[in-house]
Amino acid sequence: MRKALDLARLHTTPLGERRIRQNLGLPEDTDPVGYCRELISGGCEVKIKGKNHYFSADGVCITVNSRSLTIITAHKVG
Repeated sequence: MRKALDLARLHTTPLGERRIRQNLGLPEDTDPVGYCRELISGGCEVKIKGKNHYFSADGVCITVNSRSLTIITAHKVG
């Protein structure tokens, strides 16, 4: 059984924030970590490959390092 993701610990780097905003076309005033938390908490498909979790919801795939809970990137799919 998979343990629940601690959304409060989810974070990213400054470079990750820029990458997520650019890839998803988010406005500058949008918090990319908050945006990703909302997508993940709303229910999504989860795939685990190696050290990363891949969360897919609403046409967006979010890549999170399983150990550090760092959002690596997010991009549109489909």
